[in-house]
Amino acid sequence: MLRQSLAQRLRQYQPQFEPKLIPIVEGRLTRVVGLTLEAVGCNVSLGGRCSVTDGHGREIEAEVVGFDGPRIYLMPLTGVEGLQPGAKVVPLDGGEQLAVGTDLLGRVLNGLGQPIDGRGEVPMEIIRTSTAPKTINPLQRQPIRKSLDVGITTINSLLTVGRGQRLGLFAGSGVGKSVLLGMMTQFTTADVIVVGLIGERGREVKEFIDEILGEQGLSRAVVVASPADDAPLLRLRAAILTTRIAEGFRDQGKDVLLLMDSLTRYAMAQREIALAIGEPPATKGYPPSVFAKIPQLVERAGNAAKGQGSITAFYTVLTEGDDQQDPIADSARAILDGHIVLSRTLAESGHYPAIDIEASISRVMPAIVTPDHFAKMQLFRRIYSRYQQNRDLISVGAYVAGSDKDTDFAIERMPHLRQFMQQGLKERVGYEEAVQKLNGVVIPPARTGEAVPNNVTPLQSRTLSHQSGAQSGKAAAACAES
Repeated sequence: MLRQSLAQRLRQYQPQFEPKLIPIVEGRLTRVVGLTLEAVGCNVSLGGRCSVTDGHGREIEAEVVGFDGPRIYLMPLTGVEGLQPGAKVVPLDGGEQLAVGTDLLGRVLNGLGQPIDGRGEVPMEIIRTSTAPKTINPLQRQPIRKSLDVGITTINSLLTVGRGQRLGLFAGSGVGKSVLLGMMTQFTTADVIVVGLIGERGREVKEFIDEILGEQGLSRAVVVASPADDAPLLRLRAAILTTRIAEGFRDQGKDVLLLMDSLTRYAMAQREIALAIGEPPATKGYPPSVFAKIPQLVERAGNAAKGQGSITAFYTVLTEGDDQQDPIADSARAILDGHIVLSRTLAESGHYPAIDIEASISRVMPAIVTPDHFAKMQLFRRIYSRYQQNRDLISVGAYVAGSDKDTDFAIERMPHLRQFMQQGLKERVGYEEAVQKLNGVVIPPARTGEAVPNNVTPLQSRTLSHQSGAQSGKAAAACAES
């Protein structure tokens, strides 16, 4: 009994005699090629952080991106000017992570989580070890069953977005991607908006915050900005930080709208790093690691387990030369829950937002809208597609009215369809209002109450049958009230 008591007492004092300090083994810099640093003598793991001291005593933070035997490959977060052979390389212990909360709303951060808006520090907490983000069991994710109002007529009615859905915004340069994202931040009903500006021009960052996002949008948003002149590793960190902030708000039970502009710049940053450390290129110069990084980032968005919030994400994808078969666009399209394509032809004709409805799709829309709403969306697409099929004939005057009743009907409704799809920058159209407008576009008011004749075309038959159903529903409601 005495021995057991003594052993227990010794175990109580054991932590006090354990060494508190772990010896740090310093290394030295042996080679610099482009943006890649090579060092020896360090005992660090992949993804670890190191401090490299240049000739003027300035410390440059770098991250371990690879190794080859005793050689360690590092990628710096800033410029490498001033480094000398044999510079000291010291592993850093742990890291820092943002404390996600309401104090972050209205703030603008860089890729390291440091404020760049001149409004003081943001709350930070020290994390002893740099651990990988936790993943969600696919079987524990809540299904997408509720719609999210983004305030855009075309999206709300024809490409309805669900809470927890992940969509891609595919477009070339200069067709209105940033403007469309800014409209969503002002009009959406989400609790929190998290915006990641990855690899964009520095001028556009300020314009997006001051002019597009505005004071009202910024008040419930967090912006992470990493311009194009940042180091590739810093751009990668900015994208990951943006997602982690959204995850933090989601874990608090909030519905988050995540907007990342752009996923292509994220892929390009990974390409720069992979090629610099010797990874062989594969498809159009993109190494295989790029196509592995994209799903790892995108899959972190979406619905969480029951009782938690959701992350509805929009990732812009820059299609070089308006090529929808670009490797990044093709890879992103395969793992996202839908895609919205912006047309340069529509943008050049002054049609904004320039959404190409024929090339766009929301994969979760059938599960979150009523059958009547879904049927009207399909009818809208058929009318629009019928006109586009005969557009050349109509433009040169070769089409003769009366040759095809479906085409005649599409020509008659096309001006209303175009007007329906256009929207002003400061004009908000809610979900219910957009659905009502859709009903008025596909059902001509003059035909309300008409009987369906025997010789109508399929388009007209579908339209009139919807009218008949709507009228019978109103009559039944009137009878119930009486």
